[in-house]
Amino acid sequence: MEHNHQHDHCGCGCDHHEHDHGNESLNRYQIVIDQSQVTTDDAAIAADVQRILAAHEQENHSPEVYQFLLNCVDLTTLATDDSERSVAQFVQRVNDYAEAYPQLKNVAAICVYSNFAAVVRAQLEVSDVNIAVCSACFPSSQAHIETKIAETALAIADGADEVDVVLNVGYFRDEAWEEMCDEIYELKQTIGDNHHLKVILETGLLKTAENIRRASILAMHSGADFIKTSTGKVYSGATLEAAYVMCQCIKEFYEKTGIRVGFKASGGIRTTDDAVKYYTLVREILGEEWLNNGLFRIGASSLANALFASMTGSDQKPF
Repeated sequence: MEHNHQHDHCGCGCDHHEHDHGNESLNRYQIVIDQSQVTTDDAAIAADVQRILAAHEQENHSPEVYQFLLNCVDLTTLATDDSERSVAQFVQRVNDYAEAYPQLKNVAAICVYSNFAAVVRAQLEVSDVNIAVCSACFPSSQAHIETKIAETALAIADGADEVDVVLNVGYFRDEAWEEMCDEIYELKQTIGDNHHLKVILETGLLKTAENIRRASILAMHSGADFIKTSTGKVYSGATLEAAYVMCQCIKEFYEKTGIRVGFKASGGIRTTDDAVKYYTLVREILGEEWLNNGLFRIGASSLANALFASMTGSDQKPF
């Protein structure tokens, strides 16, 4: 992967830990936002999404694309009653799939709560499947930053490869950009360059294209390796319109910095048709360079079985 976030914390030339007097610091963040040319016209975005899908979706319905999409799935269990035993059984399905279908690619990652990273590490026998955790007081992100850092550091120590965290939407709401960006930066510093930080924007709560654009830009400038739509927990999940804005922001960020940030759609994506729509947007907006599971993911539980059925015509449910 080509993530090398060695620019300053927010990409706008400021040191987050030198708190300025007055609005100077706030203005630095606002300048980064204001420089964006990504459209925030909700009606225009909806129309362009429909135009792209009408022109290109059908050509992407093929067994090859279904196999690719399965290999981009973060196979997820985030239930209140998850246990060491249930998570171990969940991981075993991925092991069994690799044994039963050696000719097919597996999922990209197994995604669990942070306290189960060690369980997945102990159980997982497939070398090309990553361990992802939801951390930093997922899904609310309401906790002391010290608590978030401790949880995340423990998950990495337990074997997590990737960490999904929720943007502090409270800070976003108050336009406390410095505090919000500091959290992302510090979490990225905690996990280091060899692990991916996926920042969940909770687009169902942000709602407007303007808010989604702001959150995307600031998360990327603060060190996010991926930006992700939703937790899928409280608020509505991924939408194609939110994905459109996020992908346009990723494209613009790449053009300005040369850094490729990944995109993850999550929340309510259950059918092959749903997944192909997101694939189509990523392909048309970001291009072939993003069509690998180092830069494109879908967080889901039931989707993997749907894609397997579409790919093979089988009614087996390996996941």
